[in-house]
Amino acid sequence: MISTAAVVNGVCYSGMFVLSETARKAYAIWDFLSFYVIIILIFIFCYGRILMAIRRQAKVMAAHSAGGSNTAQDQSHKIQTSVIKTMILVSGLYAVTWGPASIYILHYILHSELTIDEKVLYALMPIAYIYICINPFIYATKFDPVKRVLLGLIPCKKNTQPPANVNNS
Repeated sequence: MISTAAVVNGVCYSGMFVLSETARKAYAIWDFLSFYVIIILIFIFCYGRILMAIRRQAKVMAAHSAGGSNTAQDQSHKIQTSVIKTMILVSGLYAVTWGPASIYILHYILHSELTIDEKVLYALMPIAYIYICINPFIYATKFDPVKRVLLGLIPCKKNTQPPANVNNS
C-alpha cells in the first residue's frame, strides 16, 4: 500500500496525499534540492574538475616545451576559457529554464491550501524542456572538433561556373 494514496469517489489517487504537513514540507525541500540545486552544483563541480585537469596538463606541457614557446600556453588558455564559458552557459541556462518550474512546484507543495494551476504548469514545463533541446547545440557550437564534424555533414554548394571560353580559331 502506498502511504500517499487515497480513494476519493471510487478513484485511487497515488502520490497526492501526505500524512502530515511536516512530511509535505520535507518532501518539497528534498525535491527542490535534489532536482534543482544539486544538479547545478554537479555541473559546477564536474566542470571545475575538467578545468583542473586542463590546468594540470598545461603545466606538464609548459615544463616539456622549450623556454620561448607560447603556442602551448595560448592553446591551453583558449581551452580553459572555452570550458569556463561552457560551464557558465550550461549552468546558467539550466538555472533559467528549470528555475521557474522548480520554484512554482516548491511553492505549490509548501502551501497546502493552494491548488496547482495547470495553465501555469503547462506554460512553465515547456520552458524547462527547452534546456534539453538546446544543450546539445551548446556543445556543438563550443567545441571545435564537434563543430568541424557537424560542418562537414552540411552539404556545400560547389562553384559551378563554367571555365572561361577559350577561342580556338
